[in-house]
Amino acid sequence: MQGPAIFMDISLEDQAQELRKFFKSLGAEISEEKSAKGIEDDLHKIVGVCDVCLKETNENEIEAILNSIVSIMVSIPLERGENLIVAFSQRLGKSPGPKVGLIALQSLWRLYNNLEANSPLRYHVYYHVIELAARVGAVKDVFTGVEHLKKEFSSCPPSNEQMQKLYRLLHQVLKDQNSELASKVMIELLGTYTDENASYAREDAIKCIVTALADPNTFLLDPLLSLKPVRFLEGELIYDLLTIFVSEKLSSYATFYENHKEFVQSQGLNHEQNVKKMRILSFMQMAETNPEITFDDMITELQIEEKNVEAFIIEVLKTKLVRARMDQAARTVRVTSTMHRTFGPAQWQQLRSVLLAWRANVHQAHESMKSVAAAQLEYTAQQQKA
Repeated sequence: MQGPAIFMDISLEDQAQELRKFFKSLGAEISEEKSAKGIEDDLHKIVGVCDVCLKETNENEIEAILNSIVSIMVSIPLERGENLIVAFSQRLGKSPGPKVGLIALQSLWRLYNNLEANSPLRYHVYYHVIELAARVGAVKDVFTGVEHLKKEFSSCPPSNEQMQKLYRLLHQVLKDQNSELASKVMIELLGTYTDENASYAREDAIKCIVTALADPNTFLLDPLLSLKPVRFLEGELIYDLLTIFVSEKLSSYATFYENHKEFVQSQGLNHEQNVKKMRILSFMQMAETNPEITFDDMITELQIEEKNVEAFIIEVLKTKLVRARMDQAARTVRVTSTMHRTFGPAQWQQLRSVLLAWRANVHQAHESMKSVAAAQLEYTAQQQKA
């Protein structure tokens, strides 16, 4: 995505008058004469009809005109900047097709990058950049992640309400393109709520849970339970479903689905995909306490046919959530390590035990090396005396 604005080598007033004449020639309702109120009023009038040029077939001319408008915008103090920026962004949002839409997006992106880093107007431009980028399939060019977004607004952080609005938009445009990134955005959105207003985030919390459950690459769901808006859902079906995915087995999901089929479907969740995910999560849970898992145990616990066991194990290993070796002859899986579905006090205690054992082994190895070194020195001394 291109950045710097293109500036015309004439005065702003003359530039504005040329734009007036151009739009007038296209049939726009605008006078060719400069405004007696000054360049800002000229710009308001021009922005009011700027979408007329989007109907032109000459793409280079459209780009030049939009760049000219941008160059004026970033060159004058805008006392009514927010209204002007919003109006310009809304006009460009009417771009009739993907090619013209991409040109309009590039112009908005130039405007965004040429505003001062501490300008509160950058937020408004960026919001419309995301809207237009979604229309032309270019979101990945203007949004790469939450951390980068925070850096973009570090000099002039938007209000909490503004960021919530932006996160909702980002989640909406990302959920069908990049579910993993959409989940991160939604978690960030829920993190903006406090104990005082968490109860108002019910809809966002439900979206967050559904997005995470539907994402085929998201298996660590335990952190969602610590989010305040999610905790306010305790006692509701969506919360019960989340807790099943966090710590329970496939059999628990099967029972839940049998009793609440319509609810699962109403959330837009795919039952077959849910079962597939719960099988992997249940296998991870089995691997936590069983270094060796038999095929028969998997057939029973995971409700899987014997002919599909080996394919399932390969699928699990591809996720890299579990490290294991399959022994077809012995009909077993030998587990080396697994990611824990939850990480609470029990897991911390287990980690402590592992680290203590590791420290003891290192100490023993160190003492052994000291003994070997001492024996070697003693042997060398005896040889020298001889």
